[in-house]
Amino acid sequence: MQIKDVLLASGNGAFFYDDQAAIRSGATQDGFIYVGEPITPGFTSLRIPASSLSVGLVLTDDTVVWGDMMGVQYSGAGGRDPVFETNQISDLTSRVVAPRLLDVDASLYLDACAKVFEPFEQQRLSLAIEYGVSQALLRAAAYLQRATMAEVVCAEFNLPLPTRRVPIYCQSGDAREVNVDKMILKAVDVLPHGLINSRQKFGVDGQTFMEFVKWVAKRTREIGRPGYNPVLHFDVYGWIGQEIGLEPQRIADFICRVVDTVPGFTINIESPADFGSTQAQIENYAEIVSILDSRGSTARIVVDERCNTLEDIRLFAEARAAHLIQIKTPDVGSLADTAHAVLLCKENKVGAYVGGSCTETDLSAQASVHISVATQADMMLAKPGMGVDEAFSIVGNEQNRLLAILNRRVSKNVS
Repeated sequence: MQIKDVLLASGNGAFFYDDQAAIRSGATQDGFIYVGEPITPGFTSLRIPASSLSVGLVLTDDTVVWGDMMGVQYSGAGGRDPVFETNQISDLTSRVVAPRLLDVDASLYLDACAKVFEPFEQQRLSLAIEYGVSQALLRAAAYLQRATMAEVVCAEFNLPLPTRRVPIYCQSGDAREVNVDKMILKAVDVLPHGLINSRQKFGVDGQTFMEFVKWVAKRTREIGRPGYNPVLHFDVYGWIGQEIGLEPQRIADFICRVVDTVPGFTINIESPADFGSTQAQIENYAEIVSILDSRGSTARIVVDERCNTLEDIRLFAEARAAHLIQIKTPDVGSLADTAHAVLLCKENKVGAYVGGSCTETDLSAQASVHISVATQADMMLAKPGMGVDEAFSIVGNEQNRLLAILNRRVSKNVS
């Protein structure tokens, strides 16, 4: 077999793990930290530095290919896996996953993933393990086949080689105004996220949020280059429902008012409300989508919380319970499942957004690019981190390098 050893190296994620429940409950900010007692199990404080664990596959010629495991920023919230614990993940990887890796054909990507990610003690492996190991296996397959990771995905899923880039979405973090300016100057496709994760940022009846939306649109017209017309995408972390109630009609009315304030822009509203369970989320989001569509609204609902695994994504897509589904890569697990999820969204005529988290790494972001381009997702997140510049360059440059290779392949095949 082509894998003869497995290496592990602890590392850092590019941002922090945050206790969403405590922040929603009114925790205040003091500089960069949040003040208060943790609510979500596993958190020792409301904001803790993100950790990661790299897994390296040593191939028979001593080449080492890597993948990175980590959790998402709001670990333990909305049905997600608990906070990433490096020692626990390292132990499980060493005891269970490493022996399996030594016994697979690494040139066969989907087959290797299926064998390595079999349940252990009737339980699915940690999604973080699936995520990191699937990156390493994808790089191994690409190396052994002398191809790009995207080409491996295209071959495994019987997809044509793509030639078009995938629109990139940047997130601002708390440095909203400065980062919005950066995004506009760099002509980002989709912006700005906004991190509307507290009552203070949303405002009474959503007035603070509404003013921010208007400011972003105005700023785009003021400093953007001629003809620049990005999609405006705002993540409100359930605060529309928190502030005005969990009634789909009222939520749809509010979203329509938001859209009316910024004519000429396509508006994405992510996580308008949290209805407490996957089933309730599906039913109520489907109703919100139906109301907006019946009015001819240009607003697009994006689901995140309560839509984590491939099975969740299938349920949301089949119910048309969103216009766009965030495929949050570390929550989905294996990158093979992310590819499946994009194709599943397309089958159901629902938008596919390959997302992830600011807590990720350069390696996981680059692997996500290959999945996004190979499957031709509708948009993908600039990651990791919250600084805009770094994430946009990592994801954008990887796309451009990949497309240069793929365009050459296509032109050679044509000639």
